[in-house]
Amino acid sequence: MTVNTTGATTGTAKTGTGTTGTAKTGTAKTGTGTTGTATAGTATAGTATAGNATAGTATAAAAADASPAPPRRTVTVAVVQAAAPLFDTPAAVARAEELIREAAGRGAEVVVLPEAFVGGYPKGLDFGITVGSRTPAGRDLFRRYHAAAIEVPGPETATLAAVTRELGCHAVVGAVERHGGTLYCVALFFGPDGYLGLHRKLMPTAAERYLWGQGDGSTLPVVDSGRGRLGAAICWENYMPLLRTAMYAKGVDLWCAPTVDDRDAWQATMRHIALEGRCFVLSACQYLRRDGLPDDLHPVQGDAPDTVLIGGGSVIVSPLGEVLAGPLRDGEGILTAVLDLDDLARARFDLDTTGHYARPDVFTLHVDESPRATVTGV
Repeated sequence: MTVNTTGATTGTAKTGTGTTGTAKTGTAKTGTGTTGTATAGTATAGTATAGNATAGTATAAAAADASPAPPRRTVTVAVVQAAAPLFDTPAAVARAEELIREAAGRGAEVVVLPEAFVGGYPKGLDFGITVGSRTPAGRDLFRRYHAAAIEVPGPETATLAAVTRELGCHAVVGAVERHGGTLYCVALFFGPDGYLGLHRKLMPTAAERYLWGQGDGSTLPVVDSGRGRLGAAICWENYMPLLRTAMYAKGVDLWCAPTVDDRDAWQATMRHIALEGRCFVLSACQYLRRDGLPDDLHPVQGDAPDTVLIGGGSVIVSPLGEVLAGPLRDGEGILTAVLDLDDLARARFDLDTTGHYARPDVFTLHVDESPRATVTGV
């Protein structure tokens, strides 16, 4: 397992390569022990020491007959920690393109961007809401937020699709979708074939329900990248056990978790999902400061320009719950890791929650993946 933690485009020293270093992913994981070289070398040396010609011949014959170790199946992944300007959709799309290109330039074949990266996460704004009333100013703020969201498919998805086609990579991008009068928090899937589909967040959390509608079971895709199967759960969807079970049953290998949850407790959640699902977890969190919002807005956290509204914590975790890169704090940046896909089978040896470790005679789950429309036949 090779890991590279890259400092922010802002150049913060705290997120440099020294943070994760090679010690975290030392040769015990990726060294000669995995390919069998060390074992073969010991056996040959032991026979040669004995000095027995017959044994030596047998050893040589065995070595000649031994098939070479199969090549490692790997994929290079990246999680991006950044934010885009609120209420400036062209700038947000341009920033997403820039970051996907930067990650791909470092070898990433799969790139994950945070929740609501395109469209924005208005942390600290109340939209003039109290129980039982809404203010005119709050309504106009929602108008601005509605205008900044994107239609899917649309020109913004076409732009990002062209990028992944050109680069030959996959990307999972958090966005805010506009569908008529309703907004949805979504994860958009892109690949070498362009735009591949979306997942709508099933359950917005707390005050997010003022802004976003609820997705249905028709947008729970799993995308086969050729280097692992990609699925997504957005922010606190990751706390929904039945959703996790449904996604495990779809065979997710690379669990993408776009989020704005910067709490330390989030790290335990990501490690738990990796262990429970025996999958790699790629969590991309925003890093947003007050100066990333328009001047006329006043978040509850305060108006000092360097006030941190969303503090990051992006992380990459192995199928056995080991932190491979991150958590990234104190600035924007990109985490990358080279994942050994054979670690998936190694991890599932003793736990497959919807396979050999399931009890369908005791527990079953019904998932309704049909679209739910309010009005049909028109």
